[in-house]
Amino acid sequence: MADILQIARRELKMGFRNPWAYSFLALFCTFSLSLLLINANNVVEGYTAVTGSMLSLILYLLPLMTLFLGSFSLTSEQEDGSWQLLSTYPIGTLSFVLGKYTGLAAVLLVIVAFGYGLMGLVSGFLGTAFDSGTYFLFLAFSAGLVLLFLTIALLIGSLSQSRWQALTVSVAVWFFAVIGWPTFLIAGLGLLPYLWIKPLLIALTILNPAELVRLFVVVKLGGGAVLGPEYYQWVEWISRPGGSLLFIAVCLVWILLSILSVYWIWERGRSRG
Repeated sequence: MADILQIARRELKMGFRNPWAYSFLALFCTFSLSLLLINANNVVEGYTAVTGSMLSLILYLLPLMTLFLGSFSLTSEQEDGSWQLLSTYPIGTLSFVLGKYTGLAAVLLVIVAFGYGLMGLVSGFLGTAFDSGTYFLFLAFSAGLVLLFLTIALLIGSLSQSRWQALTVSVAVWFFAVIGWPTFLIAGLGLLPYLWIKPLLIALTILNPAELVRLFVVVKLGGGAVLGPEYYQWVEWISRPGGSLLFIAVCLVWILLSILSVYWIWERGRSRG
């Protein structure tokens, strides 16, 4: 536990010295406040055109920010020789991976919290009615994206040999999971027999953290009707009393399996020298 905290503390210091973090923070705050000012005369509540636009903005920005910061953090350990030095100390590989994840998650969540805190202050100053339930759902949406995409970022950083390779793979993953997902999904499922579509849709949605978190928040905001009949079962189970707990359980399994994969990659490399 002490090793994990030590690595996390080191990652916190490095993260807050990273100019990328402040660039994304400024961008996130700018666009969020712009959308808030556009809707200054209306109540921000439930699933509307404005909240849908805000969800899209967050969905475009946060995964990309997380993939860049997370993957660069691990590739820099290999490029700078920091991991070779750390591996000479009695620090377990799992402690190293968990420490990196904890520290990076803390940096990213602080950025998100600052952005939402600023949005809340400005909305209060302008007298804009921002529903508390909607506000906390947006916060949960952002935190879920950060925590899930950070595990993908660590996987990319573990498999990449340089920052440029990590950059290329991160952009490709972001484009596939966020921008091109509807097109790829429709094209792929359209080639399959009808009976396979629903089971594969469930499996593919769980494998894509952006879509998984987006569906959950859209349903919780009351916008389940816009998803279409294919997602009727999703709307049903998310709306149940235990739907939120089941969603959290799925996310925890997602994170656990991804971190174990990162651990296996680094432990394999460590054993080979």
